[in-house]
Amino acid sequence: MLNNFLKNLSILKKFLFINFLFFTIIGLFTFLYLKNVQPNLIKKKSSNHIEVINNTIDNLTRLDVKFVEEDIRRFLFSTRFLFQNLDRVIFFDNKLNLVGDTDTLDLDPRSFTKRLDTIELEILSEKKTKEIVEKKNIDMGNDNVVSLKDILFNYAGSKNFGIPFTFTQEEFNKFKLTTIKNVMKNGKNVGYLAITENANDIKAAINERKTFIIRTAIAVGIVILIFSFVLNRYFLKPIKNLVSYTKTIREKNLKIANITDLKLRNDELGLLSNSLEDMTLELQKRITLAENFSTDLVHEIRNPLASLKSASEILHDTNDIEQRVKLIDILSHDVQRIERLITDYSQMLKDEVALSKEKIKRLDVEPIIKSVVDDFNNVYKLKRGIEILYENDGKSKYFINGIENRIEQIIANLLDNAISFSENNSVVKVKVSKLDNDKINVNILDEGQGFKEKDTNKIFKRFYSNRPDKFGQHSGLGLNIVKNLVDLHNATIKASNRLDQKGASMEIIFPKV
Repeated sequence: MLNNFLKNLSILKKFLFINFLFFTIIGLFTFLYLKNVQPNLIKKKSSNHIEVINNTIDNLTRLDVKFVEEDIRRFLFSTRFLFQNLDRVIFFDNKLNLVGDTDTLDLDPRSFTKRLDTIELEILSEKKTKEIVEKKNIDMGNDNVVSLKDILFNYAGSKNFGIPFTFTQEEFNKFKLTTIKNVMKNGKNVGYLAITENANDIKAAINERKTFIIRTAIAVGIVILIFSFVLNRYFLKPIKNLVSYTKTIREKNLKIANITDLKLRNDELGLLSNSLEDMTLELQKRITLAENFSTDLVHEIRNPLASLKSASEILHDTNDIEQRVKLIDILSHDVQRIERLITDYSQMLKDEVALSKEKIKRLDVEPIIKSVVDDFNNVYKLKRGIEILYENDGKSKYFINGIENRIEQIIANLLDNAISFSENNSVVKVKVSKLDNDKINVNILDEGQGFKEKDTNKIFKRFYSNRPDKFGQHSGLGLNIVKNLVDLHNATIKASNRLDQKGASMEIIFPKV
């Protein structure tokens, strides 16, 4: 369900949704953490209270202190070191009457400057101080002790009676923690002991954690928003522009999306934009070439078809044997031409597919040329007496960047073309040399009639053929295939007539490795 939901979201929405999901999960755990912080801190303080209460009860039992005001007061002065880290310790008898309070010790500053036994004797002997202590007890009991008595009353009748009980009181800027427990002596409840401590440090710790978490959440939220803006501005929008660009091309929309700004970027998106445009232009170029080629092929096939139709009609109506032989020859030539066109066109399509899978690599062109020359010598030296000679300038290696089988195809097509123009018992030369700039020159020379065209570039166009004496034997695609393969290797090809004698020259210059 979640996977299907995410599939329909944009990258930015996915990013924000996933972050929101994580925020929610982390927030839930944070809430549970904060909820458990206060009980844990309270439990820690209450454990200290319980320890003091148990120690106090042990001392009360050992000293056989009665829960009367005089004995408790004497006990407080003699053992007040037990309560020095606590805010307040209160004693009640079993009837919930107040019999002692550590706050009474603060009324006489001498308790902090004189010896403990001297203070005990003075306070117990001075009536005035005793009256002040009693007054303190009465004033203290008006508010806090009454509420505490209520809690003690409920505690005495609850199932928690006999075990320590801790509760909290929260007032304005105050957070109090109180622990109470009854005191048993000889199996009877003789009174109650309550410890009250100002626990503002608990609130401060919780507030500090809350503040830290809130600040962290705000900081993370701001970082996510900034990152979302950067992600959308510099990554997602450019990707959308590229998508729009591909859509306009797919839909053949005349208004193509502008990606000039993306192409100027120096990052991966800039490289992707340039690569995408190059790929698009190359694809459009191939489509245009395919469309033009198909149009030219239809045109080239239409001519022999028209000739076939006319010759067949005339052949049907004529009875002259000589005329019928000529018409049959025309029919045969037209069929050969159509067959040759279809065969070469099919080969070109196969070459296009193969070229997309082949890789250019560094190779020595000399053994490749020698292999092709040997193959042609085996065929044409015996068949027509034509000898193909290989020559080089004496250099050791002739390295180029190329595809081996395509180099073979180039040399084979050029030799086939040269031989087709050559007379029997003539010579065709293949020369390989290294130029001063380390470019490799491959030159194929024949002894044929040479080129009649002033502009020799036209011979590389599709279906071009100036061979009226050999009509139907050539499709006019051989040199066009050579030109395309030469361009694939970033090389140049030049056709010209020989200067030293009659014949044609085909010169290919491969760039420096």
